[in-house]
Amino acid sequence: MKRIQTLVAVGLVGLAAALGFYLAAPGPDARAPASSPVAIGQNLPEPGLPASSDNRYPSRLIAADSVEIPQRPPASLAGTDVPGGWDITDANGSLVPTPALRQLFEHYLAALGEETLPQLVARIENTLSELPEPARSEAIETLGAYLDYKLELGELEAASAEPATLDPDRLAQTFVEIRSLRRRWLDADTADAFFATEEAVDDFQLARIRIRADDSLSDEARAARLQEAEQSLPPPIREARQQTRKFSEYQQVRERLSDDPQALQAWREQAFGSKAAGRLAQVEADQQAWDKRWQAYEQEKAELEKLGLAGPERETAIQRLREQYFEGPERYRAEALDSLQ
Repeated sequence: MKRIQTLVAVGLVGLAAALGFYLAAPGPDARAPASSPVAIGQNLPEPGLPASSDNRYPSRLIAADSVEIPQRPPASLAGTDVPGGWDITDANGSLVPTPALRQLFEHYLAALGEETLPQLVARIENTLSELPEPARSEAIETLGAYLDYKLELGELEAASAEPATLDPDRLAQTFVEIRSLRRRWLDADTADAFFATEEAVDDFQLARIRIRADDSLSDEARAARLQEAEQSLPPPIREARQQTRKFSEYQQVRERLSDDPQALQAWREQAFGSKAAGRLAQVEADQQAWDKRWQAYEQEKAELEKLGLAGPERETAIQRLREQYFEGPERYRAEALDSLQ
């Protein structure tokens, strides 16, 4: 539930506020009918039912008029790469929805606040213009539906007075409501492409909560049920969890075998393979060397501070000290660590 709260409370409520402000602004279509997104929640299908064709309409969040895009990108996007793999079409030239398309939308929407929503939408539309028709129009329609979904999801969370809870029944109901909302605004193929992995993780988290709360299970039965539930996760996530457990176990082994480097290296090779074990050993050796240099640097810097140098002189002396102990990118790391103290 904590992950859902983070997703909704931080990412979605903030977006909902911005979207709501945008919708509240009068425009040429201010007399939109009640079935428009201005009246979200009205004339929508019942939860769990797909939206009918009568409820499919262009989003007001997609501006009909051109919007001037600032020449410079938002600071948070400067130097970043636009996600790839979103421009997939079928033999008829129609859009094939993929997780990468949602990533493209979120790439730009993450800069909301640095630029206005219309400007960010215009940036997305500009990127989508690379698509041929009919895929381009379908992608823009998908963008509008996705924004409308996020707006209503933010309103749903804002209207909920219940705090975060690990109650499995309430959590299950929350998942049902959110999934229903997704499939009201997005067609089934798009909703599955955008959210299948996220929903599989949600199902696993819910199953894990229920299993851990079941007092009738023995420790062995509980472990078996948890392992069975994990098999429902998508392979990349399941493998990542397995690797995380390996590294957690490795931390314990490393402490136990700290005085026996050969035995520790043998364990690394058995757990991670010879190549990965070699890289891991090198990373740890580099970290140990850094720790020694950092400790010596800190001691000399403490002595330097006792001299009571003036601001500019102090900064120059510390910079020379960094250059003495560190090289290349390590100096930036040391400078960053100094700034945190």
